Amino acid sequence: MGKTHISVKLGRWGGVLHRPIFMLGILVLLICIATLSKFYSIRSLFISDTFCNDVHIEHQSNIRSDQVGVTVDAIVQKIHKEINEIKDLRMDSSSATLSSRYVAFLADMLGHIESLQTSLPSDEGAHQRNTEIGALHPLLRPKQRSDEPADFFLIEEIRKYLRIKPNRLGKQNFMGANGTFTSIGHACFAMKKELEEYMDYDIGEICKDDWKLAQRLMVHGCDPLPRRRCFSRAPQLYSQPFPINESLWKLPDNRNVRWSQYRCKNFTCLASNTTRKGFYKCADCFNLTAHELPRWIKHINLDLSMNLTADILIPEVLNIKPGGIRIGLDFSVGTGTFAARMREFNVTIVSATINLGAPFNEMIALRGLVPLYLTINQRLPFFDNTLDLIHTTRFLDGWIDFVLLDFILYDWDRVLRPGGLLWIDSFFCLKEDLNDYLEAFKMLRYKKHKWIVAPKLDKDDDREVFFSAVLEKPPRPFR
Repeated sequence: MGKTHISVKLGRWGGVLHRPIFMLGILVLLICIATLSKFYSIRSLFISDTFCNDVHIEHQSNIRSDQVGVTVDAIVQKIHKEINEIKDLRMDSSSATLSSRYVAFLADMLGHIESLQTSLPSDEGAHQRNTEIGALHPLLRPKQRSDEPADFFLIEEIRKYLRIKPNRLGKQNFMGANGTFTSIGHACFAMKKELEEYMDYDIGEICKDDWKLAQRLMVHGCDPLPRRRCFSRAPQLYSQPFPINESLWKLPDNRNVRWSQYRCKNFTCLASNTTRKGFYKCADCFNLTAHELPRWIKHINLDLSMNLTADILIPEVLNIKPGGIRIGLDFSVGTGTFAARMREFNVTIVSATINLGAPFNEMIALRGLVPLYLTINQRLPFFDNTLDLIHTTRFLDGWIDFVLLDFILYDWDRVLRPGGLLWIDSFFCLKEDLNDYLEAFKMLRYKKHKWIVAPKLDKDDDREVFFSAVLEKPPRPFR
């Protein structure tokens, strides 16, 4: 009897305990639902139904657009019919008859237009529907593509560089701009991975040895490149360059170049005729004594059978404008020998080139000349009508597209002053393409001082020819 009495009491206490626990569980469930409702709308559970509603609405709008099209066609047909019938009316028709006919016609057209208005959905309904759809779920909202170039990239340094920098004083600066607008080449967006690799560095630290990556970006149209906030690498044991009276015709010190990205590791290797290192069109450019020294001073490529050569000598060109050639540009691939020779005639030449397999820019600078690290993709960084001379060799040849050649020639014309000289030096191409290229140069309408077509003798076949010319830019007075 005692055990039975105890079990009865436990059963009563269990029933008493179950009720609060059950109520407490319900309370916890309600709290969870209330908490989740802060983050998820109940209507988001019916996204699929909303999509179906959108499809239904779109179907209804298509039906309405079909009805509108039918009504418009009916209106057009009635107008044409009425015009034809008016033409057929006799001239003696009374004005009352014509007036009643026009009133009936206008009333008919007005009825059609009113039917169009009733068939079209109201702007308020469309706006309300779009608001409801947008409030259902973020994925249903229309994606807005940013027009900011900086938002295209993930590396923060690129984003900071590309964003507009407003003036701190809140007004125009001395250049007439409200801010600074940094720029990059349009092809940088197509080379996103490479550019982000280039701009991935630690601010204030030493940059990676990635000049070859930078040049690849430039050559492929990512030009200009963005600036960087890291220190460029320098040779570990940089020595003082030779004085100017020695540096022009002497190979520089090997310690003044970073050789890690080149096949040759010293200037002696580059100067060797057997290595064929570097740019194939300039394999002998580093041989300053045997190959470079006589250039533009003596005829080198001479066809003895025809006594014809494409070589034009510097004294011949300078005699065209005695004292009138002072500054110019050499757009070629080389080691600066043309600028060195012109310096001997008191003419200052800037040498534009890139490092195609060899340190051409370093070589030019170590010789005491001015290098310009520039690709053919970029507009010349000179103002209009400022240069006396533009010279090019071993660069613009038969590989170049005709449209690109047009843009380049017009840009060169822009920076040449009236009376300036354009010196095309040993341009070579296939014989069948020669006339097309000659027409591109004739398009400039320059005065011809020299115009030479000669055979190219460095190959066994005779399919290629040389073309050299010295052309003078006309005055072209303002109109």
